[in-house]
Formats: sequence, C-alpha cells, structure tokens
Amino acid sequence: MKNIYTLFLIILIAASCTDKNDDAQYVVDQARLAAGSDKLDMAQVEFEFRDREYGVKRKNGEYEMVRLFKDSLDMIRDQVTNDGFQREVNGTVIEVADSMAFKYTNSINSVIYFALLPYNLNDAAVIKTHLGSETLKDKDYYKIKVTFQQEGGGKDFEDEFIYWIDKETYFIDYLAYSYLTDGGGMRFREAYNPRTVSGIRALDYINYKPKTDIKLDAIGKAFETGELEELSKIELINFNVELL
Repeated sequence: MKNIYTLFLIILIAASCTDKNDDAQYVVDQARLAAGSDKLDMAQVEFEFRDREYGVKRKNGEYEMVRLFKDSLDMIRDQVTNDGFQREVNGTVIEVADSMAFKYTNSINSVIYFALLPYNLNDAAVIKTHLGSETLKDKDYYKIKVTFQQEGGGKDFEDEFIYWIDKETYFIDYLAYSYLTDGGGMRFREAYNPRTVSGIRALDYINYKPKTDIKLDAIGKAFETGELEELSKIELINFNVELL
C-alpha cells in the first residue's frame, strides 16, 4: 500500500512540474492576452495600408470588414460581413462575379489577419505545434508552428506559419510563412514600431525573403546569419481602436 502511495505521489509531483509553456495552446493564449486580442471581439479597428483604408468591427458575433480606395476616378468601397461580400462604386452597389468576390474577400481578410495578429490564432481550423525554443538577436523565443485543417482553413489552407513568441513578454516579434499561390514562396517578418492603442498592440514589419532555397523551419537561423533579403516595409498608418 505504501509503495502505491509513493508511486502516486511521484506521478503527481511530475505532473505539477510540467512546464505549461511546453504546450503550444498555452503559449498562444498568453500571446493573445499580451497583445490585447481578447478585446477585439467587441471593438472597431481602423488603419491605412498601402494607400488603402481598412476597418473591421466585431460585436456580439457579428463582423464587418471594409476596404476603401480610389481606382482611377472611382471611389471603391468593399465590405465583407457575416452575410457575404458587397462592392460599392461611387456609392452605388454593383454586381460582382462570385470568383471576384472570393478574391476580394481573401485579400481584405489577409490584410486584417496580419494586422491583428495573434487574434485569429485560436480559430477552429488552426493546428498549433510547439517547435521548442530559438534565440534571435540574443533573445529567447518559443517557436510555434501553425497549419490549417482543410475544412474551415480557407483557400490557402496549405500555407504554413511560424511565430517567435518572446519567453518573457509573450509578444510576437517575428513570424514566417510559406505559401503556394502565385508560384509559391516564403517570407520572414521582423516586427518594429510596437505601440499600444486602447489596449491593442499594433506592429509594423520589415519583410524578407530567403536568398536561397531553404526549409521554413530553418528561416530563423537564416535571418541570424544574414541569408535573407529585405523586400519591403509593412506599415499600418493611423492605427485606431474603439472598444465597444
């Protein structure tokens, strides 16, 4: 009886010593809290990106994503809601082919997805894998890989992402992804200009690509050794948040 009790005690102690940070879900949950993502379920966010205005509003399960821009002499307003896609040209709703509506929706969703990371990392289709730790620029990070189930994963469900999450702050300082559209490729983003607006963390990024063919898991090391080429800067202008 004593041996059984001792064995039970050992198992209990071992379980209590398990580091929660070894669990990908726990790390992502902490990253979302650190970035204020829990507030985005009831908020309206607006920003400018590459001469286009974007907005997203979420309230009680309803959402509305908007993109505004000028095309030649016309003012375009694209809107995505729970009910689907709609385009207005100079204030008049026009008919849009399903294929184009799908394309526009994906484009809007992609911009807002990256702008509000890590908000969507708990979507139902997301699969998270803990890849251990990695040091970038003398800081230690949890390395979390994200893939997607086909059902609910969208058009680009085969894309793969890696997020480097600071072990102390749980902030996402780097991310990388591989994609198959338009011939495929790989990108690495280094965050800069962090600011907090109404409790929501906003970031700009330096966008890189590998100089040679490498695996996605190795792109962090390639960044450390100068094997990435800078492509562009991704800047969110006039980032504004209204909590609802």
